[in-house]
Amino acid sequence: MHDLVALARLDATAQAELCATGQLSARELWEACAARIHALNPLLRAVVCVADRRPEPEPGPFSGVPFLLKDAIPWPGLPWTLGARLFANRVTQQQTEYGKRLVDAGLVLAGKTALSEFGLLASTETLLAGATHNPWNLARSPMGSSGGSAAAVAAGLVPLAHANDGGGSIRAPASACGVFGFKPSRSRTVIANRGGSDFADMTSEHCITRSVRDSARFLSVTEDRTLTDAVGYVQEPLARSLRIGAWTQTMSGGNPSPAVQKAHEDAVALLLSLGHRVEVVPAPRFEAPELGEALYLIAGAAVANVVQTIDRTRREPVQQAELEPFSWALIEALEADGPDALPRARAVIARAVSTYREATRPFDVVLTPVLGREPCEVGYLSPILPRQLLLERTAELLGYTPIHNVAGCPAMSVPLHWSEQGLPIGAHFSAAPGQDALLLSLAYQLERARPWNERWAPYSFPALFGAG
Repeated sequence: MHDLVALARLDATAQAELCATGQLSARELWEACAARIHALNPLLRAVVCVADRRPEPEPGPFSGVPFLLKDAIPWPGLPWTLGARLFANRVTQQQTEYGKRLVDAGLVLAGKTALSEFGLLASTETLLAGATHNPWNLARSPMGSSGGSAAAVAAGLVPLAHANDGGGSIRAPASACGVFGFKPSRSRTVIANRGGSDFADMTSEHCITRSVRDSARFLSVTEDRTLTDAVGYVQEPLARSLRIGAWTQTMSGGNPSPAVQKAHEDAVALLLSLGHRVEVVPAPRFEAPELGEALYLIAGAAVANVVQTIDRTRREPVQQAELEPFSWALIEALEADGPDALPRARAVIARAVSTYREATRPFDVVLTPVLGREPCEVGYLSPILPRQLLLERTAELLGYTPIHNVAGCPAMSVPLHWSEQGLPIGAHFSAAPGQDALLLSLAYQLERARPWNERWAPYSFPALFGAG
């Protein structure tokens, strides 16, 4: 058990180095990972399926390192459910260009992680797979939609896990689970889905990690290398002072909880101590609640497209019990808004992007909270609750992150603070589109100033099975 704990404490880069130097084999890493999943996943429910065989890893920067894939994209030979009962029995042989990059990097797939249905809700609990639990407090959600990936990394099941972000789905779980979550700029990486919808266009693929270097290396292997501003592998901490704008008001005009406000002020103090110039400024004034409604109309259109596609390919239409009530409610709201609903939603979003860019133009980086309060309780964002209640609760919690998806900005959650209740609260940083390297170099600087890597959740493998 000691060896399993020691390996669980290592990030992916360190595990790859052990393989490269012959101190450990890829098989030993795989078996250790499988043992950790077997021991803790029944409690956390972060992993929805495990790979039944270990392929021989390709030579690459992560050669031999086990990882988990969010069940939002396909992988040959494994289920691809999108968290929906509609696809409960679907197994695909499809591989994406994104997946090929991960294979070429030497990563070895250990299984797939839980998500909310179609990645729509900010809590990872579905009628298909049940609720995923936060390793810091089992009564709390790891948030979503990449909650399975964040919980798995926070618990030490794997050193890194794939995730994607259509409105905060990397950053919110990273904040809730005390790990590092980076969302790249739009179109920074190779394609991981077929696109074809506004919701897909808003979504960025990346990963959740414990170390900044793992995230930066992961980006270097998945980046679209045809870009003129390709960043490669960012390895050095920031070496200059930044002008940073900071605010705490949400997109809907709300204020964060006292615990989140305290975490934000702590982040400001840290930045000042590092020599950065922090200016507290008013938050951009968005159209509320129209912006929130517009974002969910976009999501509803994506779900409606899935339903229409299935209806065309089988004899009976999609049944009520095959989708969660919230998904149906989004489709119904889209239909009720009439044929010009999407153009109007796009216009609201375009105005919001213009407002955001104008407000942030003077700054190198913007600092806000990630979530409006500490991680919510399991059930607080249950998909069986009424649509309006879920929209109100989502606006309270997820009031900072969606604007970066529609604006195409890179953004990240950095685990800098823990509340008096012992719950993680991430600090949220964003920059202009294309400034991924700037954010990663800032992350290295913050990691060096306030290391978090040895801070393990109570229901993580190192905390439960480590000596003492």
